[in-house]
Amino acid sequence: MSLLKRIERSQQESSGKSEPSKLQELRVKRASPAVGSRDAYVDLKNRVQQRLIAELDPGMDITQTAEVRDTIKEMFEAMLAEESIVLTRNEKRRLFDAIVAEILGFGPLEQFLHTDGITEIMVNGPKDIFIEQGGKILRVNVTFEDNDHLLRIIDRIVAPLGRRIDEGSPLVDARLPDGSRVNAVVPPIALKGAALTIRIFSKIPLTIENLVQFGSITPEAVEFLRACVISKLNIFISGGTGSGKTTLLNILSGFIPDDERIVTIENAAELQLRQDHVVTLESREANVEGRGKISIQDLVINSLRMRPDRIIVGEVRGGEALDMLQAMNTGHDGSLATGHANSARDMLSRLETMVLMAGMDLPHRAIREQIASAIHLIVQGDRMRDGSRKVTSISEIQGMEGDVITTSEIFRFEQTNIEDGKVIGRLRPTGLRPKFMWKLQETGIMLPPSIFGIGTRSRR
Repeated sequence: MSLLKRIERSQQESSGKSEPSKLQELRVKRASPAVGSRDAYVDLKNRVQQRLIAELDPGMDITQTAEVRDTIKEMFEAMLAEESIVLTRNEKRRLFDAIVAEILGFGPLEQFLHTDGITEIMVNGPKDIFIEQGGKILRVNVTFEDNDHLLRIIDRIVAPLGRRIDEGSPLVDARLPDGSRVNAVVPPIALKGAALTIRIFSKIPLTIENLVQFGSITPEAVEFLRACVISKLNIFISGGTGSGKTTLLNILSGFIPDDERIVTIENAAELQLRQDHVVTLESREANVEGRGKISIQDLVINSLRMRPDRIIVGEVRGGEALDMLQAMNTGHDGSLATGHANSARDMLSRLETMVLMAGMDLPHRAIREQIASAIHLIVQGDRMRDGSRKVTSISEIQGMEGDVITTSEIFRFEQTNIEDGKVIGRLRPTGLRPKFMWKLQETGIMLPPSIFGIGTRSRR
């Protein structure tokens, strides 16, 4: 028997069939010969939810999720009993979870926030929801009731952060309590309804062993990068959107010795460093009065006064590039940062552009000399056509020849085939040794020549 039939039957029995149930009234109003069980479910959910919200204590601290959930459960059970609504165990659990998600969580999106393997949630208006899982974008059979419903969820995300989103301020960047990154756009600039994008924060951080297992990097490249981090080389990680830059930055940061003071600077705090001596800084947008903005550049400048051994910038995207390069050139060796670029050479060009964004009228050669002397290594990550993320290049910055920054590729990804839609290949050494080997040796690290493909044949 359908959910609709059982709800109607239970209500008829409880009232002696003397009065039509609300669901029957709903059916009459719609003048439809048959209404699906989903309509009955939505009607029941809305009625119970609205009554719960009306009867909950307004002064209740909803941050105490467990206590509030228990309170809602008691009221929920009482309401079902009072209205003599009979549901199966699965239906009752489904209804209760949906109502709790609306009151305490993020509505229809709540289930995806707690599903392993989902890395992105993309909402293109109330009726079009997509997820990224396993590197593939999939449409899901879940919707919001309407645009107002979606806007309520967006407000629930940004309100605790002291932010607002409306026609006067239709763009917002925020993050969930677990660190997941959120971007929301609402009308009038979003023409088909509010758009919401959530980059889900991994509950269990990936390890370097995971990346080797996934084929994202090779053990030889890992050993080389570990030696570079320990030896305090300045490393830039570049790549496109969703190429795994932050994941790789988090893993490389794990190689930093425990006795060093680390200052991390991010737009949205995502790094999960395991060291004890870590200071985490996060930029801040202006408040509703247009005041209080703290930029990445402000934080980089301030970090120099915090006696850091290492400075880690989650993403360099503007004038802070100049301050970051100056920090790398003035005793803050071993710094790490990421940036958007399609190759190591593109990253160098973007850095030059970003330095100019600082407003300093510097000659191009002077900027390139700063870059060449500050950065030792650029690690390029890419998202492949099958959705997998791989390190595709590790390049040394060797210096200047005339007005050009010279680079030397130490590792390069070689694609050999595509099998069942999966990219097959391996990150291989080019046979060239980096010029900074003496820095590694000063630290007491002696890498075998085989890591660079010298004296051995590369494995196929």
